[in-house]
Amino acid sequence: MKNKITTVLLLSSLLLTWNCTDLEEVVLDESLNPSTEGIDEAVAALAPVYAKVNDDIWRHTKYFAMQEISTDEAILPYRGGTDWGDGGKFSDLYLHVPTPGNAIMKDVWNGVTKHITAAVSAVAVLTPLAESDPQAAVFLAEAKAMKALFNHILLDAFGLVFVKDKIEEQSVILRKGEAVDYLISELTAVMDDLATVSAVGPGRMTKTGAKALLARIHLNAAVYRDPFGTPNFTTADMDAVIDYTNHVISSGEHELSAEYFEIFDDENHSNPELIFAIDQRADLGGHNRMAYFSMSGDFYGNPAYPRANGTDGPAITPDFYQTWVDAYGDVDPADADPRFHKDNLINEAGCVSAAEFEPDRGIIRGVLYGLQHDQRGDPFERCEGDKYVIDQVINRRSDVGAPVDHTLEVDFGEFSAHSNGYRVLKYEWSKNSDSGRNGGDADLIVLRYADIFLMRAEAKLRKGDAAGALADANIVRASRTARHTAPPLTSMDLDILYRERGFEFYWEFQRRTDMIRFGRYEDTYTEKTNADPKKRLLPIPQSAVDGASLLDGYLIQNDSY
Repeated sequence: MKNKITTVLLLSSLLLTWNCTDLEEVVLDESLNPSTEGIDEAVAALAPVYAKVNDDIWRHTKYFAMQEISTDEAILPYRGGTDWGDGGKFSDLYLHVPTPGNAIMKDVWNGVTKHITAAVSAVAVLTPLAESDPQAAVFLAEAKAMKALFNHILLDAFGLVFVKDKIEEQSVILRKGEAVDYLISELTAVMDDLATVSAVGPGRMTKTGAKALLARIHLNAAVYRDPFGTPNFTTADMDAVIDYTNHVISSGEHELSAEYFEIFDDENHSNPELIFAIDQRADLGGHNRMAYFSMSGDFYGNPAYPRANGTDGPAITPDFYQTWVDAYGDVDPADADPRFHKDNLINEAGCVSAAEFEPDRGIIRGVLYGLQHDQRGDPFERCEGDKYVIDQVINRRSDVGAPVDHTLEVDFGEFSAHSNGYRVLKYEWSKNSDSGRNGGDADLIVLRYADIFLMRAEAKLRKGDAAGALADANIVRASRTARHTAPPLTSMDLDILYRERGFEFYWEFQRRTDMIRFGRYEDTYTEKTNADPKKRLLPIPQSAVDGASLLDGYLIQNDSY
């Protein structure tokens, strides 16, 4: 089991029944009233900031959908014509025509504002305690930094932040440059008061976490200041990116992982590449949805749990796959780049013990192999030595009776059957998930060390230092040595760096932000033709706008919605 910050997590598990007002009726405010009798006051104050963020925000149908299914990286069609229809919330997001009533917008907004309020409440309790308690002072810095992180999500997605220092105050809304300046000031004020990752782990906000987040904010600041125009990447912002990333590198707190997919393993909490991640444990509400979401509904990820299957959710688009083909030409991407795919399971008929059963990782193509349901009604077929039969997975939904064969073609029409589209299994399928959906042990990554080098590379490139950018990108490539190493890049420009970020960070909640910053969000790709730059910002949920309707001019809907 992972070495966790156990006190906070255990407390978090006690705080799952908060008494909250309905966020449909108010813009931000909630009343958090957990039962904390007998629990240290400082810990009790901080715990709600972190509690359930995996479910409230970093969930497959919430922030993942917002950041990935709105892009050229992931598409979720109506499988078989009906499955995943969900009122059009995924297809509308993908086509850049979401409405203020879109449930994904509402879910992300509600989750983020809930945790902003938890952070404000924590600050109120921790401020007097911090005057005499060094641990409370660290917690106070964490609460303020986490408030900045949550507000950064709002700025990136909806173009605003909420400024609020006391729970009884009405929040002030800032946009554009004022919002950027606010986030920077909040983080710089506390970064020296935070603990180190080596002291508390990547599941809490730390010195390097705050600096990495500051680098990300400065990198995107030009977009935030002028969300619908052509970004003006200033020298000052790029210098700040370089400065903060240099600080993270010189800290000695982090290392690049030799095996790319170990970054996303069940036991990744101790992986030194993680800077900040959403801490998960199977016995404390961790979910496995980042693994199960894309996988075939006929695929079962663990012999111990015969009901734990995938759900035929999103596939990568042909456009995103083509970026790999363009990069490596006649060489199969799986042979060229260790980030594309990792073979774990025999992809032929045979027998495997339970201990040896391990699904492939990365981008999943072609005929799918896996566990076999016994026609006699037993969970899985067995063979000699009490092993499990591995063979072609049979499609029991669209194309019933045929092998599940993931083809490149996927769209909203002809190619929307349950097996269409290449899939992604980046996070390890949890060995503790008895349903496929629950029981996750993998921490969900928000900031990691590879991004430090690629953010620095981008800042250097935007300042005209192509050689420096090339060197930084190749540091990341050269680090993945466990199986084979991708060939070094020989040149660098913005198109190459954008492609490289896609290879490194696919399925990691970053693509929408990257596409906007690189000027690619208005591109045409599979099924999507909308080129309106005002779709860079997403619609504020109508429930929030209506809740603020008594405050004239307080919460104004984004343009084009």
